[in-house]
Amino acid sequence: MEQGANVIGLIDGGFEYAAPVWHKEILHALSLGVAVLGAASMGALRAAECHSFGMIGVGRIFEDYRTGRLVDDAAVALVHAPSALGGKPLTMPLVNVSATLDAMERNELLPDGLRQVIEDAASAIFFKRRTWRAIVEQCADVAEPDRPHLLATLVSHSVDQKRIDALELLEVVQSTADIRVNADLSWKLRETSFSTRSAL
Repeated sequence: MEQGANVIGLIDGGFEYAAPVWHKEILHALSLGVAVLGAASMGALRAAECHSFGMIGVGRIFEDYRTGRLVDDAAVALVHAPSALGGKPLTMPLVNVSATLDAMERNELLPDGLRQVIEDAASAIFFKRRTWRAIVEQCADVAEPDRPHLLATLVSHSVDQKRIDALELLEVVQSTADIRVNADLSWKLRETSFSTRSAL
């Protein structure tokens, strides 16, 4: 912000080996009249948590956290390849599992009861090991001969909701006026020695 940023879009962030974006950093930006938007992953979480303070949330995942349909931070967790290799997702976050099953239900591709079986299987797998193959293997109620077809169906109808929401956020950021506004706040930021990091 000290370099003049007027609009900030937050999509993702570290949480295991690096500190995620602090709530107070977001509040600091908002208090300066900076537009702060979030979606898809850490951005959706922070937008849901800071929505009442003026942060703008974008996309389905944000709405699910805001309304309480999602409550667990782990629903957006995944493992991805290093940036040098393109940052490709290597595992399947629960939000994408849910979006995929929604799409399959709309297309009448899920027999009665199968959605719950798949969701239970996905939830039982640690996010670093959760892939479509691992999920299908965890579905004890699905007969072995039926698993290859189920796996192929899940893969072919897979919905990357995180990517969809992230792209929507980029569009909103691009269309947001690149100016700071007078922050007419109903709250007051109380500065402490832990309010911001020097990187801001």
